Amino acid sequence: MVQKAKILLVDDRPENLLALEAILSALDQTLVRASSGEEALKALLTDDFAVILLDVQMPGMDGFETAAHIKRRERTRDIPIIFLTAINHGPHHTFRGYAAGAVDYISKPFDPWVLRAKVSVFVELYMKNCQLREQAALLRLQLESGQGAAVDSKEPTGLLAELSARLAAVEEQAEALSKQLDESADAAAVATAAHLERKLTGLRRALDALEPGAGSGASTVPSQN
Repeated sequence: MVQKAKILLVDDRPENLLALEAILSALDQTLVRASSGEEALKALLTDDFAVILLDVQMPGMDGFETAAHIKRRERTRDIPIIFLTAINHGPHHTFRGYAAGAVDYISKPFDPWVLRAKVSVFVELYMKNCQLREQAALLRLQLESGQGAAVDSKEPTGLLAELSARLAAVEEQAEALSKQLDESADAAAVATAAHLERKLTGLRRALDALEPGAGSGASTVPSQN
C-alpha cells in the first residue's frame, strides 16, 4: 500500500483551514492542521511533509518568521512552502515571501483549482522521492548482506531484476512528470524534478554496476539524501 503524503496547513483562522481542507480533499492525501507558527514547527519535528501552505498574517510568529525557522532546520529546509495572504502590499511584500524561502506566493481569494494543481505537483514530486529512497534502501540492503557478490554469476539475482524493474517504473514516471512540468510550471517545481532525475541517474548507474560483467570498481551506492 502506497503511503499518503502529508500536507501541512498553517492558518490562525479555523474557517480558512476548513476551506483549505475542502479544496485539497480531492487529492486524497493526509491534511495536517496548525493554527500558529509555533504549532507548525512542532508538527515538523516529528512528521515529514510534501508541502506547506503557510498563511502570512498570523498573530505572534507570522508566516515570514515561521518560514525562516523552517529553512534554518536541516530536516525541513527543502520542504516547499506556498505562502497564502489576504493582503497584497505590492512587489516588495511578494519579494519578501520569496526571500523567506517560498516557492510560490498566492493572494486570497485564490482560484481553488489553481491552488490544488500547484499542491498536486509537489505531492507527486514528494512521492517520487519516497520511491527513490526505497529503491536505494533495497540496494544498500543487498550490498550490506553480501548479495552483491552476484556480479560474478552468469545471471542476475531475482532481487537485482526486481530492483531494476521497480527503478525503471520510477524513471518512466519521473520522465513523464518532467515533460508535464516543462510545458507550464513553477521554476521551483522544475528544479525539484531535475534534482530527482539526477538522483535516479545515480541510482541507475549503481544498479547497473551490480549486473553480471560489470566492473567491480562501481560498487559504491551514491547518497540519495
